[in-house]
Amino acid sequence: AMELAERFLLDALAYLECALGVVCYVLLKLAGSPYGRYASPGSAFRLPARAAWAVQELPSLALPLLACAGAGAPAERLNRWPNCILLAMFLVHYAQRTLVFPFLIRGGKPTPLYAFLLAFIFCTYNGYLQSRYLSQYAVYADDWLSDPRFLTGSALWLIGMLINIHSDHVLRNLRKPGETGYKIPRGGLFEYISAANYFGEVVEWCGYALASWSIQGWAFALFTFCVLFTRAQQHHKWYHEKFEDYPKFRKIMIPFLI
Repeated sequence: AMELAERFLLDALAYLECALGVVCYVLLKLAGSPYGRYASPGSAFRLPARAAWAVQELPSLALPLLACAGAGAPAERLNRWPNCILLAMFLVHYAQRTLVFPFLIRGGKPTPLYAFLLAFIFCTYNGYLQSRYLSQYAVYADDWLSDPRFLTGSALWLIGMLINIHSDHVLRNLRKPGETGYKIPRGGLFEYISAANYFGEVVEWCGYALASWSIQGWAFALFTFCVLFTRAQQHHKWYHEKFEDYPKFRKIMIPFLI
């Protein structure tokens, strides 16, 4: 009965995450994303960027690791390769986001406390949802590793993650040592879109969703798209207002489309 109740809870949380994604899209369209260059200078309680990034992403690293260790209940489904590989995809992303990315940040702007708290809550919510589903409940056919959905999704996940990491590298290196001010990103997918880093992350999680073929995976992909697309629109608008020579043919987040 407890298992059935938790399985129902995981489905309910996934549908709720879809709904929250749509709500966030609407709210962010109305109010904008109040972080980084858009944060109000006078907002009280701001945290150093590196520490905020590392701590807010930590639950999505810690919860899968606890699931692997069998904390709370033996991870019955992790004796199957599809479950292990899918959970590893989630873990690899958040290991990079928690243990590597924050320490590469160069002089990031302080993070408002409420933005940090919202990110921390989401990473706890989604970290529980993905890790618990894959470690306890997700059932895949014996030949799932050769299924076109798994193979295509895994390839998209890897391509998306590489785009994301490369684009972050481009953004970090826009300013030479000692330089200040903003510059137009050049190189890689930035030649085609204003938010190549966000495009990479959306591709990554759509790939994960396709490979996992679950409402839990698709809910995460939808939420990611809803939040990052509004940020991408904000960036695109800002670039056009800031730089008269900003390339007119660049799209917002999806090359050649939008």
